[in-house]
Amino acid sequence: MNWSGFNIFAITALLFWMVAAICSWRQKRVLSLSLSAVGTAIFFSFIAGLWFTLNRPPMRTMGETRLWYVFFISLAGIIVYFKWHYKWILSFSFVMELVFTCINIFKPDIHNKTLMPALQSPWFAPHVTVYMFAYALFGAVALVAVYILFIKKGVIKASEMEMCDNLTGVGLAFMTIGMLFGAVWAEQAWGHYWAWDPKETWAAATWFSYLVYIHLRSHSFSNFGSSPSTSITPVASIKDKVALVILIISFLLLQMCWWGINYLPSAQGTSVHTYNM
Repeated sequence: MNWSGFNIFAITALLFWMVAAICSWRQKRVLSLSLSAVGTAIFFSFIAGLWFTLNRPPMRTMGETRLWYVFFISLAGIIVYFKWHYKWILSFSFVMELVFTCINIFKPDIHNKTLMPALQSPWFAPHVTVYMFAYALFGAVALVAVYILFIKKGVIKASEMEMCDNLTGVGLAFMTIGMLFGAVWAEQAWGHYWAWDPKETWAAATWFSYLVYIHLRSHSFSNFGSSPSTSITPVASIKDKVALVILIISFLLLQMCWWGINYLPSAQGTSVHTYNM
């Protein structure tokens, strides 16, 4: 498996995801979930094949990490649709899948089998995988926040805020685990757990931003995991809207942490994370 076959797998998966999104609006839930699962399986089969061909986890370049992001954002969409039955989530996740897949189609990075010594650590794959799953959950919850604030004009259901709480809580947990994996990896590779490298600094800013959301919404976490309510909250309070804005800001910080730092002058030639350029 090599990148010459990516377009076939990607376009096929996108077609399944698109039809699944259409079916979700027509209340064909089982069919939507089935089509989404098939599309996700097709996309992951390319990742698995590429992994086998490269003889390493395809996680080095930005293009390779985008593969994992598309896979996990599709998985997050399936989870949200399965649990909370929001028919629009598959459409929103499809848009993100389309955008990141098209970037890989029209502007792929250079892919080869070479791994620098630091990336040959056993912590490499779990660190990136856990991070990408967290990024996908944060992407899903950012879509929910945009939907509530700008499409529903701030009309908030209790179940929607609970969904934001749950996704953010799980996403932050995985991000924290990813940061711990990265710290152990950094100590083994460079002799220190944390050095306030530009990427580490933005990661810390992102982590604290999501933590602010959790503290702002801490009263809701007492019902973490409970059955969602369909009632409208008594008052669409300013506090709830501020919390949703924080989710959007946090996701923007996440984009800066993920790929934006590669374009900062402070990261050029000094960041230990520029290996993915």
